Amino acid sequence: MDFDTPLFDSALAEAWIRAIAAAVEEEQARLTELDSAIGDGDHGTNLRRGFDAALTALDDLRPAGPGAVLTRTGTTLISKVGGASGPLYGKAFRAAGAALPEPAGPAALAEALAAGLDAVRLLGKAEPGDKTIVDAWTPAVAAFRAAAAAGTPLPGATGAAAEAAEQGARDTVPLRARKGRASYLGERSVGHQDPGATSTALLFRALAEVTGRPDGR
Repeated sequence: MDFDTPLFDSALAEAWIRAIAAAVEEEQARLTELDSAIGDGDHGTNLRRGFDAALTALDDLRPAGPGAVLTRTGTTLISKVGGASGPLYGKAFRAAGAALPEPAGPAALAEALAAGLDAVRLLGKAEPGDKTIVDAWTPAVAAFRAAAAAGTPLPGATGAAAEAAEQGARDTVPLRARKGRASYLGERSVGHQDPGATSTALLFRALAEVTGRPDGR
């Protein structure tokens, strides 16, 4: 891959989904532990089931553009994942896929991920500060857009987004949950990192890893 003009193509899109699946498998216990503290305790299990199914769906996908890869992933997550995470991540991937040109540079990928964020906010009625996925996805998109606007190549832009998402996840610890099951705990939700924001950080870190590989795969 030429790092002067890297593009997000079908192979990178599929590599991203496979990297997310691997990260979810590795971090399943941690995600479940976080969710057990303020939720139903099934976030890690549900996401692993969903991304395992997404890998199977991608194996059956005919050659298609990167948008189709993300759209198929989103559709699979909606159909296979229980709880709130399936619809939220599913809608996000479908919206991002629909907005993604073939292939995409940093600015276009940033806007596709922004469309994914819009889908999450619309479905979950969540805003920054509510202690949800949005608290990691919002700063990630902002960092991605800023890097793209500055002319940063794709590996640098995705790296900036991943760092912002990880900080956003950490920043949920002192927040009081205002959405979802965690909101029922009131003040008891304070002091715990949000599992959805944490899995979002995994998603963006996986993107940074696959775009930062020397061969781009």
